[in-house]
Formats: sequence, structure tokens, C-alpha cells
Amino acid sequence: MHKTVVINVVGLTSAMLNSTMPRLTAFMYRGALASIKTSLPAVTCSMQTTFLTGCQPGEHGIVGNGWYFRDECTVKFWQQAASLVQRPRIWEQARALDENFTCANLFWWYNMYAPVEYMVTPRPMYPADGRKLADIYTRPADLRGRLQAALGQFPLFNFWGPGSSLAASRWIAEAAQMLEKYYDPTLTLIYLPHLDYCLQRYGPHADCIEGDLRELDALCGELLDFYAAHGARIIFLSEYGIMPVARAIHLNRELRKYGLLAIREEQGHELLDAGASAAFAVADHQIAHVYVNDARRMAEVGRLLRSIDGVEQVLDVEGKRAFGLEHARSGDFVVVAAPNAWFSYYYWLDDKRAPDYARTVDIHRKPGYDPVELFVDPSLRFPRLTIGRKLLQQRLGLRSLLDVIPLDASLVRGSHGRVAEAPEYMPVLLTQFPELLEEPTLEATQVSSLILQHLLHEPKAKPVPIRLKADIA
Repeated sequence: MHKTVVINVVGLTSAMLNSTMPRLTAFMYRGALASIKTSLPAVTCSMQTTFLTGCQPGEHGIVGNGWYFRDECTVKFWQQAASLVQRPRIWEQARALDENFTCANLFWWYNMYAPVEYMVTPRPMYPADGRKLADIYTRPADLRGRLQAALGQFPLFNFWGPGSSLAASRWIAEAAQMLEKYYDPTLTLIYLPHLDYCLQRYGPHADCIEGDLRELDALCGELLDFYAAHGARIIFLSEYGIMPVARAIHLNRELRKYGLLAIREEQGHELLDAGASAAFAVADHQIAHVYVNDARRMAEVGRLLRSIDGVEQVLDVEGKRAFGLEHARSGDFVVVAAPNAWFSYYYWLDDKRAPDYARTVDIHRKPGYDPVELFVDPSLRFPRLTIGRKLLQQRLGLRSLLDVIPLDASLVRGSHGRVAEAPEYMPVLLTQFPELLEEPTLEATQVSSLILQHLLHEPKAKPVPIRLKADIA
């Protein structure tokens, strides 16, 4: 098999490939580009799993970034165990064709305990005193120490949250290069999340994202130069494009108004009690899974959801089947937002009663995805001083919430999740082998076979050379 590298540039669309991103644009012109028709939902965990299995979420079981675990009566987001994926992934398919095949997976989701030879994934430490410490999980286990000794501790707080920056993507890119030198894997999967941050904060059309585009393009250029020197075939792709949004839809507040949501009070804060609720929504960007525990109110819930302003589609059993999303983990209804809207997880009616985690970065405790975690509360007069004081208190062993996240969903200007129809919001795939792209648009389920073709392809003509930095200059 031929050495292949797949670089996931989250949020990349054809509209960005211009003079602002000269390295990726040059790669496109010397190869080929196809737009990707996303599956539903077009969110990280679902799309990555669809790319790697060639199956729809209704088959592989990853119906979102999180869902309601009915047997535990608990909403869980960002789980990591590979066993949650219910179909074989590309490394299993490739290894069946070549026993010498090896795979390195850097930060693609459901990586923990996956049957790959080399893996790196975020895995914070949670000491008993309540702190969260940056760390990673690796295979082989000693790779963890080797990487962090060479590159420094993985910058977890630049990976997500108000401090997110290029630093996390750069660390992942440099770790990938170290794995190449150490192990020479046949297939390397690399996740570069940097664009996701600025696009969700400011939207895809904001002038202020130009610097982020240039930064990430330069990093992609470094990877191009490195892997070209190692004789690798390179694919760039993205999971989804970001759409501009202007409003948040608070589904759980609507369900609460009609007596469908159950609330538990703890120390003056309100917590969503999913198991006791007649119905509740698990919000995930522009889609939401609505679970109905009281089957007698199923029709009532359906009517209510269809009446909410900003809801474009309410998928029942037949609707889920039509979108390839019929699975036991899916909600009884799957709700799709209008193009300019997204769904918050908010369920409280008074901000003073919001749970303590609402004002923190807490991706596992919140019963839904929260992009407002990308912002620092604008009402803080001295935000850096406030954050520094709270971090110092934590380092001194004092319990202190890093409660600096606002409760203003209107701050968010970009989202994803629904199936994009306009080309400018569709994700893309770039390859140096134009003959492998038969159509200008790929189904998301075709990406897996296309990666496999890169591993196996014997071109009749000499492949198009990758333009190095010196060529661009």
C-alpha cells in the first residue's frame, strides 16, 4: 500500500480557497476538489465516523456529538471509547487487504482503544481536588511521555474554550511529524480544529477571520512540505462548513413552559432531570435529539416542536429513516434548525438559577453542546485579571469555579449540523489524483472508499507533484 495522509481541516470550504490560503489553493489547482454532501447531523463525531466507516449514523451509531443513554438516564457528550462505533472503520478494511498496513490516528474521535497501531487523543486528568489538568492518551503508552517531553504539555485550553488558538493545531501537526519519524505508518489521520473556533465565534464572512485562515494555511503548508519529502499521498478534507447564524432557539425552555421538562434544585441552582422529564432536547449545533419518556405525550410533543419559530424540520421515524438516522440512540424526534438558527441547551428561565457549570467550560456536564464556551463574559471589567486570580486559587488548592463564560447565546455567529445545500457552506475534499474524483460532489459515505483508493491507486500517469513552499515563492 502507498503511504497516505488525511488532514482534517475543520470548517474548510471552497469559498476560502483563494489568495488568503495560497498553499491549499495551489494544491487544489494542481489536483482536484470535490464538495462533500454531508450526512445528518453534520457534526464532528458523526461526520468523522461516517468518513471512516462509509456508513450513515443510523448504521454506525454515532448519532451526534452526544446523546441520551437511555439505560443510564444520562446525557453524555464527547465520549471517547472506540467500542461505541458499531461498524468497521477504514483501518480494519485496509488491514484485511494488507497485513503490513499500519495506522496512526491523531485526535480523530472515538480513538481510545481503537485497533490502530499508533494513537494520540486528548485525555485530561481530573484529580480529586476538582482540578482539570491537560494531558493525552497514547498508544504505545510511552509515546505520551516522549511527545510531551519534546513538544510540551498538550495545550488543552487552546484546544477548546475562550483561549482556543492555533497552538493546539500546531501541537497536533508537530506530533504527527514525530510519529512519522518514529513509526512510518501507512495511513496517518490528522485533526486540525483551528478554523472551527473563529468561524463559530464570528461566522464565515467576518473580515477578522482572515488572519486565522492565513495561519492555518501556513501550518498546512508545513505539513505538505514534510509529507511530500516522505513520499506520502495527501488528502485534505473538512467535516462540515460553518453557516452564518443570527439567533439561538431554546428548545428546552419551550418544553418546560408546557410542563414537559423536570427540574431538580441543588443549592439554589436548577439541574435538568432527564430521567424524570416527559420530554427534553439534547441540543447539538443546528440539530437536536428530542427524547420522549412519556409515550402518551408523543403527539403533543411533535405538535409543539413543529410550532416553534426557527424549527425547520421535525423528523419522526419515517423522517429519520429518510436521512439515515434511524437508530436506538436517536431521539424520538430529530429537530433541524432553520439555516440562520442553532439550538442552545439552555433550560432555565432565570439566569440566577442557572447551574454552576453553565458559566464554565464543562463539555461533559452540560446536557448539550455549548458554543458560548468560546467567549469570555464581556461584562467582566478585567477578564485576564479575573481568570488569573481564579487559576491561582486553584493552584493553591482552593476550590474556585472558573466561571467566566457568559450566558448570552446571541454572541454565536456561526454554526453547523444541518445538511448544507449552498456550495459555499459545503465541506470539501482535495486530492492530488484528479482521476479518483468522478463527480464534483461526493456523498459523505464515499470518503472511506476514496481514502482506500489512495492507499491502493496505481496511476497510469505520473502523479501531480505537490508544490512546495519554494515553488509558491
